[in-house]
Amino acid sequence: MIPELKYDDKGLIPAIIQDVTNNDVLMLAYMDEKALEMTIKTGFTHFWSRSRQKYWKKGETSGNVQKVKEIFYDCDEDTLLIKVIQKGQGACHTGNRTCFYRTITKT
Repeated sequence: MIPELKYDDKGLIPAIIQDVTNNDVLMLAYMDEKALEMTIKTGFTHFWSRSRQKYWKKGETSGNVQKVKEIFYDCDEDTLLIKVIQKGQGACHTGNRTCFYRTITKT
């Protein structure tokens, strides 16, 4: 059962994707209620693409799918944390394991 969640004015909620084995943050994407339902039903992450304006299953073309193990929501009910087993090369479209591979350094 999906709890009452607080979606933004576009009907979206941010979803932080985390590796269940080592807690690496892999990526951030957005879901609407339908994408969350598809994720729960299939056991693989599905998102709403804000740029392409369509649903997408993570790894659908690359094979780098994310098997969902747990789904949490925060105390404000406006952010999801999804723990996954990352299959394939990684989560980032650049080929990196995580989308968070760059740092900002102080000058």
